[in-house]
Amino acid sequence: MVADCGANCARWLLCLANFIFICVSTGVLIVGTWLAADKASFINLTLNITTSKYSPASPFVSEDAEKILKEFVEPAVIEQAAYILIAAGAFILVISFLGYCGAIKESRVLLTAYGIFLIIIFALQITLILLCTLYKSQADHHSKGFLKSTLSKYYTTGDNKDAVTLSWDLIMAQMSCCGVDGYEDFRTARLFVEKSSAEGLGRQVPESCCILTGDPLLLKPADPSCIISPTQSNSYLSTGCYDKFSFMVTENLNLVIGVVVVVAATQLLAIIFAFCLCRAVGQERDYHYKY
Repeated sequence: MVADCGANCARWLLCLANFIFICVSTGVLIVGTWLAADKASFINLTLNITTSKYSPASPFVSEDAEKILKEFVEPAVIEQAAYILIAAGAFILVISFLGYCGAIKESRVLLTAYGIFLIIIFALQITLILLCTLYKSQADHHSKGFLKSTLSKYYTTGDNKDAVTLSWDLIMAQMSCCGVDGYEDFRTARLFVEKSSAEGLGRQVPESCCILTGDPLLLKPADPSCIISPTQSNSYLSTGCYDKFSFMVTENLNLVIGVVVVVAATQLLAIIFAFCLCRAVGQERDYHYKY
């Protein structure tokens, strides 16, 4: 064990931080694996817990809210979420395990691997920020293209909504916007157009593009004719979500910069602590070898 006070502080801080991440990532990995292996039990358990009369949440779950909950636990949504949780949980778990075991066992190999992984992640983040800054117009173009492709390929209406549709509905309802650039994006949404034609209502936009009344999650337009005849007064047909998000980022630029600085500083401290502890362990072993 290293005798240096600073190295000991670095060691226990690394142990504590990585232990927390191990616990969180293990929980995420377990939930993701459970969802991938047995979606039905998760759906039943979720619905039973939230809608049971003995549940603490039951007084707050109305029939409309229960319907929304059932949409969010549709098998298609669960399956897509499961793989995301498994990938994220496994990635964080591996890196946290290296940091925790390297610190607790004072292993130079594990500490070095942990530090190198963090350096790679940090470098990728810096590279991404620089590329987005230097090539902002190209980044905007590709980002809009990707978002529009999710609408054109996956967005639908009616029953059996998938994770992409529910995510877009949530974003548009909360941000008061419509599509990526506006309501015209839905004219190229194949599944949306097909389902709208089958409805026979002459639907032009989804409910989430309308000015809503009550809880935004319920997607209840203040003007029922909005989905057929959207106007500036009853919908957000000309307000694209991409421009709305860009405006929100610009308005809260100080907060965004603060979050980036805190994340970067935390990563740098972890890198410094890992290599300082690694160096202290090496010096301690050299001392014992000589004397």
